[in-house]
Amino acid sequence: MQTFDLEARGLRDLNSTLQAQKDATNQTAWEIVNARGSHAIAVGLDAPIEVTVKGSTGYYCGGMNKQATIHIDGSAGPGVAENMMSGTVIVEGDASQYAGATGHGGLLVIKGNASSRCGISMKGLDIVVHGNIGHMSAFMAQSGNLVVCGDAGDALGDSLYEARLFVRGAVKSLGADCEEKEMRPEHLEILRDLLERAGCDAKPEEFRRYGSARKLYNFDVDNAAAY
Repeated sequence: MQTFDLEARGLRDLNSTLQAQKDATNQTAWEIVNARGSHAIAVGLDAPIEVTVKGSTGYYCGGMNKQATIHIDGSAGPGVAENMMSGTVIVEGDASQYAGATGHGGLLVIKGNASSRCGISMKGLDIVVHGNIGHMSAFMAQSGNLVVCGDAGDALGDSLYEARLFVRGAVKSLGADCEEKEMRPEHLEILRDLLERAGCDAKPEEFRRYGSARKLYNFDVDNAAAY
């Protein structure tokens, strides 16, 4: 375990050190202490390493992540895991607004609640929120899965494309072009896998699925993977 004191060494040194790690590194486990809500911790990583942040973080922790597993032992500020490509980001506490924005891949797990615009414009990322999410979540979400074990706020899935939304609790309102969909066996399997990976003991049968009514957007669904 490599321990990095952020207060003593600074953010630039931290990120340059972590970004220098490659696939063959033997320094695979890192612990960041004295985070104290700093912004942009552990961004742009591209190696199969494990990073544990002791404490809460500011803006954009884990942004642009590839391959790494980032564990935030606290809460996260706006834009956690923004534009993530692969790997895993786990938030033990709550997440502020636009968690997982524009994420292309990987798994974001929020064990508390998420604020507004969770999963906005997601493009293949999977997000599992153990608690509730705020308004305008999954706005213009293009692909991937958003799983909410609690309740969802206003305008869920507004202007949605082809992302799948699974909500266990109440939905305050649906956004434009978002509607409830049939929960088919393949969706139960997707949901069961995500819940297991996120360490959530909820049952897939307890969720409802929401998706696009396909009356608003202007692209051919057969070519969705190209967008």
